[in-house]
This record gives sequence, structure tokens and C-alpha cells, in this order.
Amino acid sequence: MSASSSPKLAAEAARRPGPSTAAPDAPLPAEYWESVLKDPRVAATGAEKRQRRLSEIQRHVLRVSCRRCERTVEIQTADAVRLYGRNAVWKDVAQRLLDNTCQQRTGRHEEDGCWPAFETN
Repeated sequence: MSASSSPKLAAEAARRPGPSTAAPDAPLPAEYWESVLKDPRVAATGAEKRQRRLSEIQRHVLRVSCRRCERTVEIQTADAVRLYGRNAVWKDVAQRLLDNTCQQRTGRHEEDGCWPAFETN
């Protein structure tokens, strides 16, 4: 860095606002919380994601696996909408996808079928 640029940087730093003088435990303004809640990157909980209708899901591929047999089933969202309808709930569609190809049949209703584990990301 040249000697001539050093005063320029010092002058620029002096013009910048300093850190906030609010106390660390002071409440954050309502605008802050509103922007946080509206941020599209805020993830829904796993339960909320499972309850979404297919038309509300933005992902290209939906994936569910079985906790019992470790089998994974994938379907494109567009195909799921075409087969089950826009208003179908993802949790119900996922269970049907697993059950349609389930290999865990014992003959006892309470033991039959796959146990869905939904992808969280």
C-alpha cells in the first residue's frame, strides 16, 4: 500500500458509522423481526414440510426413505402433481409411494408397510 493511499483509507474509515450504541440486551426493532420472518430462506419445520400440499413445494425432486428397510423413493414434483393432484398432502403421497412397492409384508396390519423418513433439506 502506498503512503498516499493511507490517509485516504483513514478518512474513509472515519466517515463510516461506528458500531451501534444500543445495549446488547436491548430489544430488536419490529422491522428486524418482520424481515427475518419474511425471509424465504427460513426453513419450515419437518412437520410443516410434510403437511404441505404438492402445489406449495418448490423442490424439483421429492424424496422419502423407509426407516425400516432403508429403501428410498424419489419422484419429480411435476409427476407427483400429475398423479395425485395439486392439493395432495406430501405426507400422504410419500406414504403411498412407499406402500406401493413395500417388501415388508407380514400379514399383520400393524406391522405391515414402510415407515417414512422425510428428507429435511
